[in-house]
Amino acid sequence: MTTLVILSGGMDSAVLLAHFLDAGHIVSALSVDYGQRHRIELEHAHALADYYRVPWECADLSALRPLLAGSSQTSEVPVPYGHYADASMRVTVVPNRNMILLAVAGAKAIGMAADQIAYAAHAGDHPIYPDCRPEFVDALEAALLLADWQQVRIARPFIRWTKAEICTRGAGLRVPFELTYSCYEGRSDRHCGRCGTCVERREAFTLARVPDPTRYAAEVSA
Repeated sequence: MTTLVILSGGMDSAVLLAHFLDAGHIVSALSVDYGQRHRIELEHAHALADYYRVPWECADLSALRPLLAGSSQTSEVPVPYGHYADASMRVTVVPNRNMILLAVAGAKAIGMAADQIAYAAHAGDHPIYPDCRPEFVDALEAALLLADWQQVRIARPFIRWTKAEICTRGAGLRVPFELTYSCYEGRSDRHCGRCGTCVERREAFTLARVPDPTRYAAEVSA
């Protein structure tokens, strides 16, 4: 089985990569530069691909940034602090991001005759990100299967998992979490510790009882 993993550089996609390698798949990785504020994550995606010795490419879609307006990740909008459950986190939604990412990955997968593409949407994403819901992926997969004679499916093994469960799986696979990056501020390798992704990341390590190797900003250190 040949799988193309969408690798953001975050902990979820890193575990996804390790998950399919552990299952014996032939794996390649694809990252996407869509002009995101936290594009430093792409450096971490490259580092992860090197660590696992898998082929990696980064699609440059940065020119799309003006079309993806309104999000804190693509416009001059402050990144909100707090937990993802807070209504303010909706400003982090990038318009139609996953459809764009999955469509680009679909084209790449068709071209390389892969069996499937995989992305790491999980249960904790559903309340905030509509393009992480099972219904969205089902509909997009149905469209992808009609897009070409080469049949490519969309794998989403974590779609009903919590982030803590993903963290536990990653620990079991010895994923190098220190190479991953999640912070939406995207200012440096040091995570802010206050944005939604940082809060969720810290919570996942705590609930999974896995040591957190992340470097957070000094003012929010535990």
